[in-house]
Amino acid sequence: MVYVLGFLIAIAIGLTGVGAGTLTTPLLILVVGVPARMAVGTSLIFGAVVKIITAPVYMARRQVDWRTLSFMVAGGVPGVLIGVSLLKGIDGKVITGVIGATIVVVALFNIFRPATMTRHDRTKWLALICLPIGTEVGFSSAGAGALGALSLLSMTKLVPAAVVGTDLVFGLVVSLIGGGVNASLGNLSRPVLLQLLAGGVPGAILGGYLAGRVPSKQLRMGLSGAMAALGASLFYRGFF
Repeated sequence: MVYVLGFLIAIAIGLTGVGAGTLTTPLLILVVGVPARMAVGTSLIFGAVVKIITAPVYMARRQVDWRTLSFMVAGGVPGVLIGVSLLKGIDGKVITGVIGATIVVVALFNIFRPATMTRHDRTKWLALICLPIGTEVGFSSAGAGALGALSLLSMTKLVPAAVVGTDLVFGLVVSLIGGGVNASLGNLSRPVLLQLLAGGVPGAILGGYLAGRVPSKQLRMGLSGAMAALGASLFYRGFF
């Protein structure tokens, strides 16, 4: 089962840049039974490895805007360190509930974000915007894909392909840092991670190959609906 989850999630990440934390973490908690803290750390490392495989596809196509990325990383890196620090002192059930609420909000942002937006170049403000996004990633592993893309769509004039590519590399950076710190704290299930990667590596390769060949908008909407349902389940489990 874990192998299949890794394969399917990795394809989704490769095609849309969304799904690393918002799908992996709730599925690990609800389906596999991994404790919340370990699910966050495991999800971050898994997402980072998948993005290491898929990001070069966007780099080779010159669909990563490095200047924009530098502003995102400037806010996202300190944010993810703050998020991991918050994770340490909170009860496991509360973590589960907060992760669920976060995933619902992220999914709704992804579903209801406008297809066309008034585009202004406010790139220099991205560091400030990505600070709370990074904090969310460090605490719950969720948000880098959907919220990062929304920020790029509303605050830059990047074309859609560059939005996906730049956001994917941003997610890679914060996932590596957040996952590494969580692993050093013991928040990592190595057996589950290895099973996820066994399915995820071929899934990431396939997702990278299909990127640009499959209509990602419809896939993103379907994934967002699944994310919202999973998040609601976690919220109920954590607070009721």
